Amino acid sequence: MMPLWFLLAIAVLLLLVAWRRSAYPHTPLLFLLCLPTLLSVGLIPLPSLWPWLIALDLLMVAIVIADLGTLPRIGTVGVERQLSSIASLGKPHQVTLLISNHGSRDQPVWIRDGLPDGLQADPDKFYVELSRHGRSTVRYRLFAKRRGAFAIESVFIRARSRGGLWQRLLTEPCKSEVHVYPDMKQLEEYAVMARTNRLSLLGMRRTRKVGQDNEFERLRDYTRDDNYRQIDWRATARRQKLIVKDFQANQSQRLVFLVDCGRMMTGESAGVSLLDHAFNAMLMLSYVALRRNDQVGLMCFSDRIHSFVPPDGGAGQTNRLLHATYDRFPEMVESRYDEAFLHLASHVRKRTLVILITNLIDVVNSRQIRRHLQALAGRHLPLGVLLRDHALFDPLHHLDWNRLVPADAPTATKPTISVPSENRGLTTRQFYTAAAAADIVTWRHRVLTDLEMSGALSLDVFPEDLSASLVNRYLDIKARHLL
Repeated sequence: MMPLWFLLAIAVLLLLVAWRRSAYPHTPLLFLLCLPTLLSVGLIPLPSLWPWLIALDLLMVAIVIADLGTLPRIGTVGVERQLSSIASLGKPHQVTLLISNHGSRDQPVWIRDGLPDGLQADPDKFYVELSRHGRSTVRYRLFAKRRGAFAIESVFIRARSRGGLWQRLLTEPCKSEVHVYPDMKQLEEYAVMARTNRLSLLGMRRTRKVGQDNEFERLRDYTRDDNYRQIDWRATARRQKLIVKDFQANQSQRLVFLVDCGRMMTGESAGVSLLDHAFNAMLMLSYVALRRNDQVGLMCFSDRIHSFVPPDGGAGQTNRLLHATYDRFPEMVESRYDEAFLHLASHVRKRTLVILITNLIDVVNSRQIRRHLQALAGRHLPLGVLLRDHALFDPLHHLDWNRLVPADAPTATKPTISVPSENRGLTTRQFYTAAAAADIVTWRHRVLTDLEMSGALSLDVFPEDLSASLVNRYLDIKARHLL
């Protein structure tokens, strides 16, 4: 039994040495240790061969310890991270890792960036063959699952010994900070599409203007194609030649977003929260409005006012809107519409397009929304944006309600008319689910109708279609001179 005890003592010794050096056995070492183990079991009846077995064990221990000494030390592999400190939610963000080998021999390593929860890398790990005193570069795409500020503290490195019997996990400090904002890539897409006259690819349509632009811009000389109604007769008499007035679309108008950050915005659509969809649409419409020289403001609220950005124009307003939203998340609290609209009334005096983005769940909230938007009508132009729920509307998508019958309903209750193919095979459970959804959708339509009759505008849309629909509604309001 002496060889077994001897092997056990050697194994404990190796583990202690490895623990002190923060090393771990690699797969080849496990296979290598199987050889003396099998020999020890096989040579138990032959004590005369034990000295040879002990000599073999000592040789194996010397090889293993010698290979343990070839493990790279802390600082042998250096890492630098290059990335922009600003990223967009759900969009790829390029990250570059520069890996340096400060050792005197070639070193294969496995690299993984130490990303916190909420950030995801594609690909998430790399295998790099580093030559001595050499450098290598790897790149990956960073995806953010939520907004906010993220600190990336380190990079994880797994290196192995020269013989491949041991491996060591190294943590290389490499601090970086990333601020994840709402989707800003859509602004670049909009600018490109606008220059190439392809905004229809983003779901935005051309809006026909009602009447003419009514804000005076300048006086100029008359040309043959000008309308004679635009002739300024006083300027014509003064200059002794025909002078016409040029008009432009109304500018310096105001719009303020009221974004609900309460419990009704905690749901998700397409893997993104309703609040993120709201912020993306807000950012897109703000970009369009600021380019038209309008002023944009923002209020985020739930059971209290979280942030308020007064209406203003200029290029810096986009940055102020971004900083007010990038670290704002929905909360499981009841929203206080009364405080939000009271704060709006005390800080926004001039006529403004007030865009309330929220979700509609129950009768209590619908009454509050209608009452407060109705109170704004006249002084301001209120627009209630209500987000749809796919779980509610999808059961109604392919159904013909004039011929809807469940497949397992009793024969006596079935009508004599034929059932369309899209409704065949519908179970009783699916039938009642669709009926309940239809009842809620009917109630929702009634709320929207009452909202329109009270003098407010409304927009009922799925979250992923919100950006294009909201921009189209804004352009329609501008074209009809409602503001």
